[in-house]
Amino acid sequence: MSSNFPVEQTWLVLVDLLTDLKKKGVDVPTKINEDTRLVKTSINFYISNPTHPDTIKELKRVNDSLNSIQDRLMDLAETVGDDYQKEWFEKLKKASLGKEVYKTHETKSRFIVGAPPGFQAARVNLKEPLAEDRVQEIAEENNLIIEFEKDDVIAIYGDSACVKNGLKEIGSFFKD
Repeated sequence: MSSNFPVEQTWLVLVDLLTDLKKKGVDVPTKINEDTRLVKTSINFYISNPTHPDTIKELKRVNDSLNSIQDRLMDLAETVGDDYQKEWFEKLKKASLGKEVYKTHETKSRFIVGAPPGFQAARVNLKEPLAEDRVQEIAEENNLIIEFEKDDVIAIYGDSACVKNGLKEIGSFFKD
């Protein structure tokens, strides 16, 4: 099943942009990484039950957060160049119209298929819950977005090599 849900597509574009900016050597503030991870959790909350009154309220907060992240990342994209910024603006525009920019799939496997092209994602079951600040530290060191799905399950998104390095670093926390 693929999703053309505009906020999810926008999130995928922003994650791709964030990673691309880092690859280009742009200094992306830590706060943007954290905000991006938190928004994904909220999107998943909304998708799990879109008709519940609490999740409907959550959608406005998700949109506000995405707009804030988008503004900050597009300012950074402008430092790379006008054409670069326009290219990402077009992807964001397409996503906001509900068009599929990146395919997403639901999966039961340990690896998450819904990551954008050029990205890898993994779902990790931990032996015990990890301190969020330790996870954030690993995410920053490896240019990853790490999302808590449960206290002892995390999803990791990022460039293939970065995901491998991040997995090695948190390998000692995996369930046997």
